[in-house]
Amino acid sequence: QVQLVESGGGLVQAGGSLRLSCAASGRIISYYTIAWFRQAPGKEREFVSSIKWSSLSTSYVDSVKGRFTISRDNAKNTVSLQMNRLKPEDTAVYYCALSTDGRGSYYDSWGQGTQVTVSS
Repeated sequence: QVQLVESGGGLVQAGGSLRLSCAASGRIISYYTIAWFRQAPGKEREFVSSIKWSSLSTSYVDSVKGRFTISRDNAKNTVSLQMNRLKPEDTAVYYCALSTDGRGSYYDSWGQGTQVTVSS
């Protein structure tokens, strides 16, 4: 089973940038999808962005389009989320997740999360 470990969270001022990384241990099959979700205090977990491992097709929630960029490094088995022009409302615990169903519909492996705090 693939295990995921996030890193790169922290505290940043509004307008700043952070880069999150998700390291995957184990074999990544071409049809897998890796995504980032986030959960703010008192709110439900929210989809942020995803990337299909083989096609590099990406998807973003509207609130981060134009500010966040997801990418993957095949050699390092990592997926990164570059977050620019951060806003206080981006504050949340960010989770990396893996979907093995070929459609990115169900995510069956999750990382432990990394905290992102954006101060105003």
